[in-house]
Parts: sequence; structure tokens; C-alpha cells
Amino acid sequence: MKRTTLLLALCLMSYAFAKASSTPPQTKSTNLSKVTVYLSGAQIERTTEVMVMEGTNSFLFDNLSNDIDESSIQISGLKDASILSINFGINYLTEQLNTKKVDSLRSLKTKLETDILKLNSLMSGLHKEEEVITSNQRLGSNTTEIDLAKIKELSTYYRKRVTEIKNGILDAEIEKTTLQRRVNDLTKQFNELNVTEEKSKGQITLKLNGEQQETLNLKITYNVSEAGWYPEYDLKAIATDAPLQLSYKAHLYQKTGIEWDDVNLVLSTGDPNTNNLKPTIDTKYLRFVNRNYRNNSNATKAYNYKYNPTIKTITGIVTEDNGPLPGANVIVKGTTNGTQTDFDGKYTLQVNEGETLAFSFVGFKTKEIPIHASIINANLEIDNALEEVVITAYGTSGSLRGQSPKPAKKEDYTLNDILSGKASGVAINNTSGLAGGSTNVVIRGYSSINSSNPPLFIIDGIPYSSQKSIREINEIDASNIKNIDVLKGLSATSIYGAKARNGVVIIKTKNGFESSKLTATGDTKTEGITTTTFEINKKYSIDSDGDVTVIEIDKFEVPATYEYFVAPAINENVFLTASIKDWVRYSLLPGEANIYFEGSFSGKTYINPLETTEELSVSLGVDPNIVVKRKQLDNFKSTSFIGSQRIVDMAYSTTVRNNKNTPINLKMVDRVPVSQNKEIKVDDIETADAAYDKDTGLLEWTINLAPSDSSKKEFSYELKYPKHKRVNL
Repeated sequence: MKRTTLLLALCLMSYAFAKASSTPPQTKSTNLSKVTVYLSGAQIERTTEVMVMEGTNSFLFDNLSNDIDESSIQISGLKDASILSINFGINYLTEQLNTKKVDSLRSLKTKLETDILKLNSLMSGLHKEEEVITSNQRLGSNTTEIDLAKIKELSTYYRKRVTEIKNGILDAEIEKTTLQRRVNDLTKQFNELNVTEEKSKGQITLKLNGEQQETLNLKITYNVSEAGWYPEYDLKAIATDAPLQLSYKAHLYQKTGIEWDDVNLVLSTGDPNTNNLKPTIDTKYLRFVNRNYRNNSNATKAYNYKYNPTIKTITGIVTEDNGPLPGANVIVKGTTNGTQTDFDGKYTLQVNEGETLAFSFVGFKTKEIPIHASIINANLEIDNALEEVVITAYGTSGSLRGQSPKPAKKEDYTLNDILSGKASGVAINNTSGLAGGSTNVVIRGYSSINSSNPPLFIIDGIPYSSQKSIREINEIDASNIKNIDVLKGLSATSIYGAKARNGVVIIKTKNGFESSKLTATGDTKTEGITTTTFEINKKYSIDSDGDVTVIEIDKFEVPATYEYFVAPAINENVFLTASIKDWVRYSLLPGEANIYFEGSFSGKTYINPLETTEELSVSLGVDPNIVVKRKQLDNFKSTSFIGSQRIVDMAYSTTVRNNKNTPINLKMVDRVPVSQNKEIKVDDIETADAAYDKDTGLLEWTINLAPSDSSKKEFSYELKYPKHKRVNL
């Protein structure tokens, strides 16, 4: 009896389980409540209400995007229920949900195509009738004669009917051509609207275990890839004695297959697609290699440029250290679409597909840059075949034989004593001996008496120069400091570049500078540890067609210092620039800017806040009223020989003339070459009144010119190198 009861119970349980397994899930609709748009990708938030019974419950949420990242799906609002499983799938039988405009255009296109088919049938019938008439034009037979009246009657009929047939075919052809033209226009319009024939929709199947009967208000979040935003700016300069007006705009796009109707938007500067795994660096072991060995262990560049899908035409200049690079190859990666630079290193390229530009030239390292703007310039580095390898801390770099690393440097700089005792390798001394007096912070182990370049500060990943570090670091609560690290010499430059050649002080805070405020447009701006978000205060509807929706998210009145700039060794055009201090506080991203000067559109520029400089410099365009001419002096083009050495005298003269009716302040930069080989000597350098940096070879003049005034600047140097070798003069 007990055995029978047990078997009966097992059978009932199996039946209940089979019934529960075979029961189709309840289909539930969801409401799109919020979208967080990243620089690449978006997080979708949907809500729905479900009734959960005790036991297993299955729900199907359909009409979702078909590019959902399944691993990103999250369900909240479960109360006492628990998740048994979450599955994402694609329903290929669901009809495409289009806008009324798209449905109307599609109906019209279908009708036109049907009319074209009818015309084809009409013309086919007329052609057949013409063939019948043509093949039966013979009158009578060999034994039967017909009279003249009958011949005239039949001839008139043939002529009339054949004419009617040909006119009918002609009319049908004309009408068909007109209809086909309209169909072609509709096809172009579909392409403009990014309408596809894709009919699949995503769906999420959710299984819950309910402890009791209750109503759940579920929130479903997931990530999609076919969406994003990129920044664009409007820079308006009224006059050179007024601040810049900066408008910060977000350009949104999405092709998720689902319309975002009247939705709450949040814009985030984060990118969930970024590789967040920190790199692992192992020991570098030296070995002998052949003469053709090339070092391909290049560090990944932190461009942070994001793909801009609206870019169709790209222009730019490709350069190398000595100026423009003619004949360089510019190609859209993964395609055959490419071009070459002209004599001045300029190129123009139409882009229909692809997301990355590759720049290459024989003897130079290939550089890849995402298609992020309509103006993309590239500077290529020489790719030398290595004969020696020199260890440079975190990597390897090619070196000519006999070349040694530059000595590390020590810098004294004023800094708040918040650093005191928190970082090894940093010595802090009070220079005045008085409380509150200035301090010297020295990164021990590096010395250079004549150097004046400060070390680099990185606070929560943001670079700061020493001139403003006191103000920035004073804003940090000492209790909020998590740790301070110091990098020295080549360990610093391998990671942060030349700006870190005097050491890096890395400060990490516990909670960051997180703060929330209203922007000038009324949106809520939140600055977190690694990202900034803008919560838009009004709802938007974004069509799933890839077209751009522009949202102004902030406005600034930016104090700026205006200055004219020219580098005649590269370009004799004079550019008006605006230097912006404290640019970090504006939370800008790399992006294009439309320039308006004195009320008129004057072109585009590019804002790159990734530079580790104290000031952000923005070019406002070329001023043709300032003329600059640079020439090589003929009497210095002399070459002589002493033993095995070739001696070349070089001299240049640059004339600047102000044709404006107002005085100007002009910065002019030129250069004296710097040798990277002990066999190449640069001697007898004459720079006159220029500020000269021996490490970089750069010359700098600050020239003040009254209206109609001019100025001439000259410099010269001497080169010595083996006469049987060539130098890139």
C-alpha cells in the first residue's frame, strides 16, 4: 500500500512538472522608460507588471531589439520571487514595426511596382499582337485572287492597327520610365531613412519561482550596441577682447530596430565596449637579431576617439617630423577605398563604409585612427630596422648605435604639503621656514640644475601641471586620498610620454570629485570618478534610422587668451588661436567644433582635451591679413669638406607683416634640427632674440606689430656629418 501511494505521488509530480514545462509562457508587453546612451552603445530600461503564482512562472517579453547583449540582461523588482532562468532569443516571424511615414512610403512603392508589372504585361500583349499581324500580312493564296478594294481595306487596317500598337507600346514605355524613376527615388529615400527589410525582433523569456501569489513591478535592463552619441561644439568669438561662447552639443543616433518614443534620456561619457582589463607586462629579454628585425611591440595609443557614423568626407594632412609627407597612403581599414596625399601632404577621401583610417608610407610605422571627424591629421613615425635594442622601462625602443638615454631630471616645484609623508621618493621642504610658506617637492634620484620643466600630476586619471596643482590639490579632502604613487624617469615616459620626463605624481582618491549640478541648459550633470553623465530634463523620441538627433547639453562662457600663431617651416598661414585655462572643469570630450567669429561661420576645428597641457589651445582659423614669408638664405647654402666630414651651413630668414588696421600679438615657432646620431653634429647655432629649447630644437618668438608694420627674424646653424652618408635635411 505504501509503495502504491509513493508511486502515485511520483506520477502526480511528474505530471505536474510536465504540464508546467509544456505550458507556453505568458506574453507581456513592456514600456520603454529610460535610455542611457554611451559614447558607443546604450543601456535600455523597460518596465512591466506581472502576476506571479506560487511555483514556476514563465513570461515572454517580445518586440525588443535583436542586438541585445544577453550577458547584460538584469531583472529587478522581484520581491520574494527568484529567477530560475533568463533566455534571449530572436523571433524571425515578427513583422517589422515601422513608423507611419515608412509604412506610407512602402505602400506607395508597392503600388508603383505593381503598376510597372501591369505595364510590362500590356507591352508584352501589344508586341505579340504586332507579331501576329506581321506574320499574316500575305493576302489571298496562289489560287485565289482578291480585288483592289479588298487590298485597300486590309492595308488601311494594318497601317492603323500597327500604328496604334506602336503608340501604345511607346506610351507604356514612357509611363513605365516615369514610374521607375519614382520607385528609384523611394529607394533612395529608404536608404536615407536607413530602412531595412530585417523583420526579426528580440525576445526575453523569464522563468520565476514564486513563493506566493503577488504582483511584481519588474524593471528589465540590457545593453545594445547599435546606438551612441558623440560631442560637437559651437565656438563663438565676438572679439579678441571678449570670452568665448561654447555650446556643448550631443549628437545621438540609434539603429536598434525599436523606436525610442517619448523616453527619458541620460548621456554618459562612459564606453562599456572599452577593454577594461589592465595590461600585464613581463620581463623583456634581449637577444641577437638579424639586420631586418623590426620592433612591433608598440604600446596601444589612448586616442579615445569614437567612431562618428555621419562622416562622409574626410580631409587632412599627413606629416612626418620634417614636414608634409607626399605620396602617403590613406585607406579605410578593411576596404579598398583609399587615396594618396599630394605634394603638400594633403588628402581628401569619401567614406561610405568602415570605421578606421590607416595611414602608411614606406619606411614609416602605420598609424590607425578611428573615423571621428571630417578633419583627421596624422603624423607618422620612422620605422627603423633595429640593430640594437635599448631597455626603456616598460617597453623597447629602437636606438642608433652609441645613443644613450637622456639623463633623468629633478625638478623643484611649489605644492601643498598634502603630499608630505604620503609618497616614497618625494621629499618636501619648506623653503621659507615659515608656516604656510612655499614648499619644494623633489622627486629624489633625478637631477638637472638648469631644467625648469615641472613633473606631471595625475589625479584620478586627469593630468595637471604644477602651475595649477596647488589650487586643484587644495580642493581634495586629505581623508579622501586613497594612495599616492611616484613614477620616475623612463618608467614615467614609457606610460605618459614626454610630458612625464621629470617624473609623475599619481594621486588616487577614494570617492573622486563626484558632484552634481544643473547645466546651463537645465539638465543635471553628474561628475563621477571615471565618467560624466547628463540627465536630459525633457523627453525625446529617437527614430531607429541612424539619423542624428542634436541635443544641447551645456553652455559655457569661457575666458580665453587670443593669440596669432605661425609655424612657417610647416605652414606660412597665420592662425588665430584661443587658449583656455582650467579646461578640465568643463568635462569636454574630443570632438569637432564649428567656429563663428564676429557673427560669421569661419570653418571647423578640433577640440582635443586629451592633451597633458595646462591650457587647451583652439584654432579659430586663418587670418589672411597677416603675411609671413620664410626663405633660406642663398649665401649660406654652402658645402665644404674637411677630411671625411661634410660641412653644411644653413640659415633662414622670416619676414612678418601686419596688414590689419589693429596691432597684433604673434607667436612664431621654427626649429633647429636635433641630432639622434653621434656622427651628426649641429654646431654654431645662432638664434638671435629667439627663445631656444636645446632638447627639442624649437625656436620661439613673441612679435608685437603695429598696423602696417613688419619684422624680420633670422637664425642659422652648421651641420657636420660623414661625406659618404646622407642626412634628411
